Amino acid sequence: MNLASLTISEIQEGFRAKTFSPVDLLRALELRIESAEPTIQAFLSRDFHEALKRAGQADVSLPLGGIPIGIKDVITVKGQPCTAASKILRGYTAPYDATVITRLKAAGAIPFGRLNMDEFAMGSSTENSAYQVTRNPWDTSRIPGGSSGGSAAAVAAREVPAALGSDTGGSIRQPAALCGCVGLKPSYGRVSRYGLIAFASSLDQIGPIARTTRDCALLLNAIAGRDPMDSTSLDRPAEDFTAGLGRDLKGVRLGIPKEYFVDGMDAGVRAAVESAIKHCADAGAELVDISLPHTEFAVSVYYIIATAEASANLARFDGVRYGNRADAPKDLMDLYLRTREEGFGSEVKRRIILGTYVLSSGYYDAYYLRAQKVRTLIRRDFEAAFEKVDAIVCPTSPDVAFPIGERTNDPLKMYLADIFTIAANLAGICGISVPCGFVEEGGKNLPVGLQFLGRSLDETRLLGIADAYERASGWSRQTAPA
Repeated sequence: MNLASLTISEIQEGFRAKTFSPVDLLRALELRIESAEPTIQAFLSRDFHEALKRAGQADVSLPLGGIPIGIKDVITVKGQPCTAASKILRGYTAPYDATVITRLKAAGAIPFGRLNMDEFAMGSSTENSAYQVTRNPWDTSRIPGGSSGGSAAAVAAREVPAALGSDTGGSIRQPAALCGCVGLKPSYGRVSRYGLIAFASSLDQIGPIARTTRDCALLLNAIAGRDPMDSTSLDRPAEDFTAGLGRDLKGVRLGIPKEYFVDGMDAGVRAAVESAIKHCADAGAELVDISLPHTEFAVSVYYIIATAEASANLARFDGVRYGNRADAPKDLMDLYLRTREEGFGSEVKRRIILGTYVLSSGYYDAYYLRAQKVRTLIRRDFEAAFEKVDAIVCPTSPDVAFPIGERTNDPLKMYLADIFTIAANLAGICGISVPCGFVEEGGKNLPVGLQFLGRSLDETRLLGIADAYERASGWSRQTAPA
């Protein structure tokens, strides 16, 4: 039995049957990481000693007892480094647990390792990390997606059974699609953001990347819920997100948005998605043509709002209280300027400058205020659509994973990688990407993701629909070669 390839559900069965123990599992993952990590480079750091200690004490009767979970390096774990893949936080050790980490530990899970990402979650390829470039396990000459590329690559490479990521404009769903995993972005407010280093506070959301929809549901059970430390988290009754699993698609109304099938999409991706949608119809789903007319403005709106909020959030990294700081500053202003110049990468600087511009006197109304108004129109488009359908189905990404370095000098082309995912963040709804096929390029099979979008706080139904497709199609059981 290859323990490193098991899903969370299969691991739980093995623990209950005493076929293997949490320590056995962790040692199997250690061997797998030693084999894969020199090529994949998903981890920024890991502490086997602490993880083995927790595994030896694990209570497997708990919901996630003894399950190692990789953590994106933007979520704090007490006593572990947390750099957001940036030089400006080099050497920083988190003094507290994020709420999601507290809840994972309470459920018996073992937070395991710090996973690479685009610096401060700004990027779609994990090439913006200040430390290393993570590679896609399906073709190691290609990117794993971003910004949660380390999380998706680690799951796909069988280095961890599941991981946490964060999604501001598609940063869970897009890398999950490109790495052949399942990635869930919960509704805004469903999961506490306390302990998440903020990029854009009205868009950020923590969520799971795993091998199956069921595993995502199990993780959401552990991390969801109201948190007094996060005023944006919603007070909702406890919910079992596995309750909708195991059903079929008969009678489910799936909306097909014409705006998500655009010119320029990779032909192989289009074919795979259209085949998946036909599969849903053959399984009993009712397909309904819908329109989301303000979709064309989503990219522009996102990069105004996200950069504006990033400009404000990243002002706290100044070299005074924590993190890296410039040597021998002449005065306070020199400390600020050189710390930020030396600490931030080019993409982060670009977004801070853009955000400061759109918030500046004379431009606020023309850019930021107008973007917020259009954001409301985008949200209303989804509200109108969900009056007709149970969920929306569309591509996750317009392309498969592209070669490393191909888009680093073309920010606009890089930004368009998230064209199908950012509207869900603007509207605050939930979304999930599941594997739906492959495109062959250069002799390698590259995964394609199918995205299901659900109304706000309707994760149980959304997970049930995704699970029904996943079980009927079988794509989630494919294994990356690396």
